[in-house]
Amino acid sequence: MKKWKLAAGTVFVLAVIVALLFYNKHRMALATPKGIQDVYYVSAETAQQKTLSEALSIVGVINANNDVNIISETQGKVTRVLANVGDYKPAGSVIVEVDDELKKAALMSAEANLEKAQKDYARFQDLYKQKSATDAQLDQAKLGAAVAEAQYIAAKRQYEDTKIKTPISGVITARYVDVGSMVMGAPQATLVANVVDISKLKVKLNVAESDVFKLKTGDPVSLTTDVYPGKTFKGRIETISSKADDAHTYPVEVSFMNDRANPFKAGMFARVNFISLADRNSIVIPRESLVGSVKKPQVYVVEKGIVKLRDLVVGSEWGTDVQILQGLMEGETIVVSGQNNLVDGVRVEIVK
Repeated sequence: MKKWKLAAGTVFVLAVIVALLFYNKHRMALATPKGIQDVYYVSAETAQQKTLSEALSIVGVINANNDVNIISETQGKVTRVLANVGDYKPAGSVIVEVDDELKKAALMSAEANLEKAQKDYARFQDLYKQKSATDAQLDQAKLGAAVAEAQYIAAKRQYEDTKIKTPISGVITARYVDVGSMVMGAPQATLVANVVDISKLKVKLNVAESDVFKLKTGDPVSLTTDVYPGKTFKGRIETISSKADDAHTYPVEVSFMNDRANPFKAGMFARVNFISLADRNSIVIPRESLVGSVKKPQVYVVEKGIVKLRDLVVGSEWGTDVQILQGLMEGETIVVSGQNNLVDGVRVEIVK
């Protein structure tokens, strides 16, 4: 019985305390019709435009604009060598000559047969017009002329193949045969020489996915190399692959003209600087001012002492700052400290 009375007394006391609290709150609300509005003290900054210089430089290997292995398309003994390693040869220049005696004889025979077949065909055409030759005879003469022409073309090609030529203008970087060497044609063609065109050069790079979307074909680049310290060379982005490799990087090809005063060679290292990413004006704010998740960043904007929660689209980060792509205008005041206790629409006072 005593325990019951003690419990009832405790409940009564608690009820009195709660009633007093509500009564006091009601009296305070009556004293101030609009209620007492809490004020939160925060630190704030102004959103400003800054010049952002994003440095992106990658080291790559310089490649020739065109690199061709020249192979033999004929069989025979090498009789003349007309190029040495380091020589510059225009396109169509003969590099190696192969014994052509039999090929030349075959060509002369095919040429004679073609001439005879063409004369026979012309004669049968005249006879056919005079009705002195049948259709079959005319067709046979026409066929003979066509076969003779095909044989002549084949013989001429075989003879020309004894003069092994370079298909491009460039420098001979390797020669694999000498006078007296035997060369073979297809299917086991002999490698004769290698020619590279270095009048124009290219550097193949692999750019991370976070950077490749900032580049575009035709953007200017600058190149430097340890071989020519203090020298800068100009180039451009030639191609950007649309497919990543296994490391999630994208192949990018940069091209530039070879400099006569400071010539490059294929295989040298060069540092490519993507200058199109430098000096861009963007609105930036302190990274600490952001609230929300990474997928949905937000910031509190102060307007006449009231904070408004604003959605943002952010770009890259520069140290302690972050680039704002959408959601803020230059000159707006944002909360940078004390935003953890804020909600949209509360009153704040900026502490300087």
